[in-house]
Amino acid sequence: MSILFDDTSKTITLHTRRTTYQMQLAPTGHLLHLYYGARSEGCFDYRLLPRDCGFSPNPYELRNDRAWSLDTLPQEYSGALCGDYRLVSVYPVAANGASGADLRHASHRIEPGKYTLDRLPAAFARDGEAETLTVTLRDAATGLRVELLYGVFAEADVIARAVRFTNDGDAPLRLEKAASVCLDLPFGDWELLHFHGRHCMERQPQRTPLMTGIQTVRSTRGMSSHQHNPFVILCDRETTEEHGLCYGVMPLWSGSHQTEVEVDQMGAARLVSGVCEEGFSWTLAPGETFEAPEALLVCTEDGLGDLSRRYHRFIFRNLCRSRFVGKPRPVLLNNWEATYFDFDADKLLALAREAKALGVDLLVLDDGWFGNRCDDNRALGDWFVNEAKLPGGLDPVIDAVNALGLKFGIWIEPEMVSEDSDLFRAHPDWALTVPNRAPTMGRNQLVLDMGRAEVVEYLYGVFSALLREHRIEYVKWDMNRSLSDVYSAALPPERQGEAAFRYVLGMYDLLRRLTEDFPDVRFEGCAGGGGRFDAGMLAFVPQIWCSDDSDAAERLTIQRGTSYGYPAASMGAHVSACPNHQTGRTVPLGTRAVAAMSGTFGYELDPARLTDAEKDEIRAQIRRFRALDALLQGGDYHRLAANERFTAWAIAAPDGSEALVSVVVTHTEANPRPLHLRLRGLDPDADYVLAEQAFFGCALPPGAESPGGADPARRYGGAQLLCGGWTLPALYGDYPSVQLHFKRV
Repeated sequence: MSILFDDTSKTITLHTRRTTYQMQLAPTGHLLHLYYGARSEGCFDYRLLPRDCGFSPNPYELRNDRAWSLDTLPQEYSGALCGDYRLVSVYPVAANGASGADLRHASHRIEPGKYTLDRLPAAFARDGEAETLTVTLRDAATGLRVELLYGVFAEADVIARAVRFTNDGDAPLRLEKAASVCLDLPFGDWELLHFHGRHCMERQPQRTPLMTGIQTVRSTRGMSSHQHNPFVILCDRETTEEHGLCYGVMPLWSGSHQTEVEVDQMGAARLVSGVCEEGFSWTLAPGETFEAPEALLVCTEDGLGDLSRRYHRFIFRNLCRSRFVGKPRPVLLNNWEATYFDFDADKLLALAREAKALGVDLLVLDDGWFGNRCDDNRALGDWFVNEAKLPGGLDPVIDAVNALGLKFGIWIEPEMVSEDSDLFRAHPDWALTVPNRAPTMGRNQLVLDMGRAEVVEYLYGVFSALLREHRIEYVKWDMNRSLSDVYSAALPPERQGEAAFRYVLGMYDLLRRLTEDFPDVRFEGCAGGGGRFDAGMLAFVPQIWCSDDSDAAERLTIQRGTSYGYPAASMGAHVSACPNHQTGRTVPLGTRAVAAMSGTFGYELDPARLTDAEKDEIRAQIRRFRALDALLQGGDYHRLAANERFTAWAIAAPDGSEALVSVVVTHTEANPRPLHLRLRGLDPDADYVLAEQAFFGCALPPGAESPGGADPARRYGGAQLLCGGWTLPALYGDYPSVQLHFKRV
């Protein structure tokens, strides 16, 4: 068993293959957190040395023991207004005005399998690979029952956590904060690694030492956001890619979120993560239950790379339910940067013919195919075909595309509505707007109230008909503005704090129904690019458009930051035209493919504008991608280097049979120093040959006939490559790149 209760020490211990997590029932009934780290046996309560540090109060029953205080002891799930002045995990308010929570242990149970949540995404177990611990805590004053849920995936070294709140009283109570996870680390010198950004520059890693006080990472935008991703890492200051202790906390939540980390007066760190409390409240009538989103915890002493790979494997094995996970991926051409809104049936078919000649599998029709949608100021919500552009509707185009041997995909933005639309004119109350206030506009559009069942039902009817009546095999689901003016006409005044949370639940409901009812349609998430790239969405879709910035040079940083938590194969990435439409930069066509090949791979350009040589190069890129797709999807991702001169990464087969190393030079120097890499992911006991070294965009120095490089016939020991690394020839030009394919012999 992976979950054990010791009645003598009153400890509950969760074991995974390489980690141990332990809590203890205190004599007062409070639940203390003892340990989370490398696997070990025994009781860890000896590490806690209670003492009177002044102005830290004591539970009533221990009022004469001034050394015992919740303010100085590590909690498993912190209450409020009960003598612990650090970050709170839950804040209930009873009908009589009593607030706070003094949470005491009532019971616990251990069960086979993995717990489930009602309307929220959650990890799932296969073949009995998980156990569930449920610890029930109660607060006598408010009547609140708190169930702490732990799903232990022993072999994966992952612990899933969620919280269920129930009102056991006889009057309503209101939750004003309801976090998913609390993690107390009483000892250590920690740094916070989080992922900030903006539209077109998402998930930029930033690593900062914890300070005495509180540091907060949050989004108030109703979405996980371009600005602050919900995934965070706490790591020891000495932690590197390969060595050192680190903890990952990954919420399965796509709405406003909040992670706070406090270093207290005694130097202990507390992390509390969950739904953003600003603007949130939830009223529980007697007997009603509220579930907080799940979070995935990973701990490792083997560095940031090991932590990332554990998440990558788990997301595709135990979170994403799409049948497309691990299946060969179609190479697509999206018409957006080729035509924007200026297209008709003839232009689309011309694109399709060019795409087919290149070896593309799928044509995706982006924004502008519906209503009177000739720009981004109108028609969202009017999901009927614009026959001025597409005479006879979608079927003639789809049939012609299919006749060429291509599949057909389409863009939708279900959650939004334009003021200039038939839908808004018919149902203005379906939009989130505050009474007597002119709404804030984003892209001249409003947000539908997805918390209303009739809105979700209407959208399900529209899009299920679209997919049922037409041969559509791919859907790009977009969301192009943050939430504001969050007020639901369907909720009474005292429940308006539920509107933003209910919005995300409604979005999940619609997404779940469509993905379950149309399992043969590949869905891609998108929110202005990477504004909703989170584990909650990956529970439903196998890929998310990583960023609206398709510049390969910028994508190196965006995709690297994303890789700390999310699989490379989930990152929507395309080869786009140059000069790039977002930056004006020109990057060699081959280097653009190197960057995109680490993601889903596709094209965002007009093939008619390519030279014959560029078309030949694209044909070769597609052949290479197909040959490597199994490795790219199923391999382990290793971040090798990111410095002022170059970025490098590797994708290695889990059994060490092969590895693809990619290097992009971002700053070319005259008379350059050697480019040297430490390789990872190889079998130290095997021998390898360099099966391929492919150079892209390399200008040659005077007198050179090729960039040079290693002897392809030579054998190298795995341990030799891991220890001695690899030296590359000098790469000249603007953003030159190379891919090295090592194979075991």
